[in-house]
Amino acid sequence: MTLGGGAPIIARSNYQPLATDILRADTRRRRSWRVRFMITWLIIVAGLLAFVFGTIKLDPVFINKWIPFILTGVPVTLFVSGTAILLAIVLAILGALGRLSANPLPNAMASFYVSFFRGTPLLLQILFIYLALPQAGIVIPELPTGILALGMNYGAYMTEIFRAGIQAVPHGQVEAAQSLGMSSRTTFLRIVVPQAFRIVTPAIGNDFVAMLKDSSLVSVIAVQELLWRAQAAGRPTLQSMQTLLIAALVYWIMTIVFSLFQGRLERRMATGDRVRMAR
Repeated sequence: MTLGGGAPIIARSNYQPLATDILRADTRRRRSWRVRFMITWLIIVAGLLAFVFGTIKLDPVFINKWIPFILTGVPVTLFVSGTAILLAIVLAILGALGRLSANPLPNAMASFYVSFFRGTPLLLQILFIYLALPQAGIVIPELPTGILALGMNYGAYMTEIFRAGIQAVPHGQVEAAQSLGMSSRTTFLRIVVPQAFRIVTPAIGNDFVAMLKDSSLVSVIAVQELLWRAQAAGRPTLQSMQTLLIAALVYWIMTIVFSLFQGRLERRMATGDRVRMAR
């Protein structure tokens, strides 16, 4: 078949074998990539296991005896991390609003908060709250101290993330909402906040995974989380290497699990965005 000018028209059916071949080739490439990825992981893990078993004399009886004691610290680690990330989110929202405020007072307070807690080590902040504040008559128990220090430290970092998320919402949407008669408060709560929260959700997930590991720092003030229990089990018998390996493996598993959950959440949110754009 040809057009009036003599140009040939390719039938639609001729495209189908080509499209099928492209899909098959793409599928083969993805499978090949996954196989090579898994093989690389297996080689690395095998090398690590060979190093551990070749250099450390693991005692199965000792490990079986102390694993339940060490794993009892996992709920404490999750509680500290979960509570601290909620506190960090609240502080980050307040800090972001302060940083965006035209009023110099809240802007200065938020800027000082971010500067101080980002400019000093987390371990120092934990020790300051636990050891220095009692000299001023402020005594905070170990567990609340760890939660407070972690929440305030991560809240300072997340303040800038939330500020960027709020500023990433197109200003035209705010103007459109106000032109419909919405107040500034309603516009912020119904238009800006949902979109900003969607933008910063991946960053919150990353910070929570990081907080799972940084929560080990509260062991220095005797919070009986995972690392504290691993050290308590290993020190008296000079078997710290074995107990620390158990703790490291548990931390690794927790970060993998929450990273997979975060990845699924991001993909689901991205799918929702694509569906809305298609409409």
